[in-house]
Amino acid sequence: MLSILPYKTIFRRIVPGSSPLERVDWSPSKCEIFHLILVRATRYDDEGYPIQWHRYFIASNSLAVLNGIALDCASRTVLGKAVDIRVTALEEACDVVDYDKLISKLAALGQRAMLCLVGVQTNQFPRSMDIARPFLAAGIPVCMGGFHVSGSVSMLDELPQELHSAQRQGISLFAGEAENNRFDLVVRDAWNGELKPLYNFQDELVPLEDQPLPRIPQPLVDRNLFPLGSIDLGRGCPYQCSFCCIINVQGQKSRSRSVVDLEHFVRDAHARGLTHVFITDDNFARNKDWERYFDRLIELRAAGLSIRFIIQVDTLCHKIPGFIDKAVAAGVDQVFVGLENINPDNLRAMKKSQNKITEYREMLLRWKRYPVIIWGAYIIGLPNDTRESILRDVEIIKRELPIDLFNPSILTPLPGSEDHRRMLDEGVWMDPDYNLYDLAHRVIHHPKMSDAELDRTYEDAWSLYYTEEHMKRVLRRTRALRSNLKLTTVERLLGFGVITRINKIRSYDMGLIRNKLRRSRRPGLPLEPGWRFYPQQWYRSVYHILVIIRWRRKLVSFVKDLWSDPKSLEYTDTAIQPPKPEELDALDLYRQTRGGSRFVELAKHRERAKSFQTKKKNSDSMGATL
Repeated sequence: MLSILPYKTIFRRIVPGSSPLERVDWSPSKCEIFHLILVRATRYDDEGYPIQWHRYFIASNSLAVLNGIALDCASRTVLGKAVDIRVTALEEACDVVDYDKLISKLAALGQRAMLCLVGVQTNQFPRSMDIARPFLAAGIPVCMGGFHVSGSVSMLDELPQELHSAQRQGISLFAGEAENNRFDLVVRDAWNGELKPLYNFQDELVPLEDQPLPRIPQPLVDRNLFPLGSIDLGRGCPYQCSFCCIINVQGQKSRSRSVVDLEHFVRDAHARGLTHVFITDDNFARNKDWERYFDRLIELRAAGLSIRFIIQVDTLCHKIPGFIDKAVAAGVDQVFVGLENINPDNLRAMKKSQNKITEYREMLLRWKRYPVIIWGAYIIGLPNDTRESILRDVEIIKRELPIDLFNPSILTPLPGSEDHRRMLDEGVWMDPDYNLYDLAHRVIHHPKMSDAELDRTYEDAWSLYYTEEHMKRVLRRTRALRSNLKLTTVERLLGFGVITRINKIRSYDMGLIRNKLRRSRRPGLPLEPGWRFYPQQWYRSVYHILVIIRWRRKLVSFVKDLWSDPKSLEYTDTAIQPPKPEELDALDLYRQTRGGSRFVELAKHRERAKSFQTKKKNSDSMGATL
């Protein structure tokens, strides 16, 4: 991620021809031209500026998926051979697009287009609407899809007000999955000027075998902090978490791409110079074909295709025979685990009963037998939370769980989730500004904390975990466990512990050095005067670069000293040392909650029973000898 930071990555030149409008194919043709402009919108920050970066973490997989589908449409000439379909994928995380200039050039060249707002999540809805308006004013058709649309269609009896408003302004809505040639219908209707208000495929989930593969254009890959691609090998999750939209949009039955599709994707990724691939399945451990995928990836690694993988799993993945061993052999070196909480009462409240805090340590330590970086997702703002309990739990996690990265989020009733539908039915107040629904802002009132207290506690949870002392503790564990991912761990700690703090963006909208334009501020907010805006931006950019350089030097220096000290291999602490049954009373993870206390008593009971059986067996053996 930042292994070449901060010098080459920060100052590396953008490849000529890679800017947004340069990537559009404006060349003349003997055929009529129809542009499919695919845009993954960002969201606005707290000052009202789009969150955009000179370098960013990863392009949206939804953009990659629809780009693959659109390119397939073009290759099959779905509008006939007399129409030249041209596809351009724009990722607002790094693409600063002059939409007025794009529209003007289309008009000047007499070329037609459709704007596709791709993978729109709830927090991206306001920005998406702002992007759409000038296209609509110019008579260019607009279609919007993504979780906000699909989740609302799936869970609500009628479209919410904001989607009705979008339709009244002329935006066509697409709910469901675009594969199986469904996108062909939208393209044809747009070309013929007959876009429907709603394309509803939400109740018809598609088989994923032999569908077009996700593909991000190389210029977007080149803007990543490191060469990273993504693919969804499967969709659907069997669990029923009340905060989750995925189960209500993609279903609860596992559907998978073929192993041949995976091999084609990996070979192409390797040829394009990608070093990592994020498999975006919400829970890869519940993909019915996980073993076939891993077996094929192991074969490809043996053939020299040494791509590394990031996967998402549940807290019971270690119960699947061979899963962890094969994952590592297949090239998995980073794992995202949805711990969600360490309070069993909170887990039950969000229908996350499959998460057993008594399994957390065993599962994490099973992964830590290998050089794997573990990201731990955690939800705060649950009904039983207080400021004191949240900060106490963060300290427990630091001491007793061997996770490397801690990613707290605020419980958010996203449209498409059971929580949102229930709160809507009950008339619970929810903030009307969808831009805040990014899991980093409070959008409902908490029963035990004031609004200001919850906001402050969320920031404090991040700061409490990513102290210099604890980041060094994570690196000590990395060394003691003989991991070879020392610099990668430094890079991730820099990203989540430093970059998110200095940019005041505590979310996955991560990148390196903000790209802010004075005139791109959210409509309704005043335009800042240039004499104030530009010096501030220059100062912030320089300051952020210097802070990143200082922190990187500090952590890298610590790592060099650590790895040169043989005694560092002897380091141990509670998190990386499996406890003996008689020591369980010493773990706050179990003592601080009712579920943990019950586990301790059960473990003691098992040990007493085991001891009794051993003594009885020895006694019987002695009697038989006599």
